[in-house]
Amino acid sequence: MPRHLVKRDGYWRFVRRVPKEFLERDQRGIVQQSTKVRVADDPRAIRAREVAERMNRALESYWLSLIDGDTGKAVAEYEVARNAARQMRIRPIEYDAQRTIAELLDRIEKLTGNRADDRASVLAVYDAVAKPAVTFRQAAERFIESQRPAWSNICHAEAWARSLAQHVYPTIGNVPVAELNNARGTDLVMQALEPIWGTKTVTASRVRGRIEKVLDWAKVRGYRDGENPARWRGHLDKLLPAPGKVASVKHLAAMPYEQIPAFMLKLRGVDSVAARALEFAILTAARTAEVLGAKRSEIDRKAKMWTIPAVRMKARKEHRVPLSDAALSIVDNSCGEFLFPGARPGRRLAHHTLRAMLKRMGVDGAAVHGFRSSFRDWGSEVRSYPSELLEMALAHTVGNKVEMAYRRGDMLEKRHQLMADWERFCNSVSSY
Repeated sequence: MPRHLVKRDGYWRFVRRVPKEFLERDQRGIVQQSTKVRVADDPRAIRAREVAERMNRALESYWLSLIDGDTGKAVAEYEVARNAARQMRIRPIEYDAQRTIAELLDRIEKLTGNRADDRASVLAVYDAVAKPAVTFRQAAERFIESQRPAWSNICHAEAWARSLAQHVYPTIGNVPVAELNNARGTDLVMQALEPIWGTKTVTASRVRGRIEKVLDWAKVRGYRDGENPARWRGHLDKLLPAPGKVASVKHLAAMPYEQIPAFMLKLRGVDSVAARALEFAILTAARTAEVLGAKRSEIDRKAKMWTIPAVRMKARKEHRVPLSDAALSIVDNSCGEFLFPGARPGRRLAHHTLRAMLKRMGVDGAAVHGFRSSFRDWGSEVRSYPSELLEMALAHTVGNKVEMAYRRGDMLEKRHQLMADWERFCNSVSSY
């Protein structure tokens, strides 16, 4: 077997353990990347070995950059100057640096022997500081960490990292963001996107948007200048066909609401935490991440209410979910901080377990998220509930800003009735 290559799912895959001397800075433990070379097409791994060697050289270059003293010093000096300039309102800069204006002025005094108390001196130091050669990968990892608190679903960060590692890092991961400008930047971005634009259009479109966001972040941070080579309007839209013309948008498959009662009867026969979590998700019409993160402290048993904090909601707005008797029964039979605990103490159930439960029950043509669509179809087609009421139950934004300003309530009483009605339907073996 060639060095650093393994066979997995029909492809040659580059795998290498992070050396001990770099583990403190690169805590992944093992680095894995697909070479995108099929084993059947390259049984002796001739082409795959070439790709793996390129990946290995890029990886070693990245590790060395992590401990490069000059680069580290440049980053530290640059952060000091940026923070000082921000505090003096010289230009819009992010609010994440730690140093103060006084520390920068002291540094200027030590270097020049003169006390600098004016804006011009601070700006001069800010512009004179050597800009560190931050690679795209370094910028992406820092961007993901900066955005992690804002993402309600922890899988967003994983999806970002996974898609960039698979489709972008092999091409531009070790390229300094300062070099991703003009024709060269566009050429490199196209090298990453073109191979998947026609075959994995949805993924490719998301990857393009992620590259654009990382490069915008790097520009605001001062690591690069110029236009964004990954921008769509007026740039890549002239080089690539519109995603909608390449592949039609496919919504997550939903189980027809007529099949829900029979499925629920079968689901209640499964004795597992995952089965109860899936049942609770269907009864509440909530998103997977909201259900798996549910805590006992969020439940008001007397009011029959589950209050999901804004930090865990997609719209970043607190959402109240009326609980039916069946949903409350699931709550009463759970134990621990999380309603649906995982195998490890103090941890919730893993995100993929509900999908695995559907597959275990022989449901291959529907997604967990699709049960929300089933609920929506049932409410409008069978029970003729108002669209506004159903959208509120699904925690969707209803109306424009003016309408939302005048709408203060969330129709709790009517939604209690709605969820009780949905429970009765789910408990009936035959549909209405």
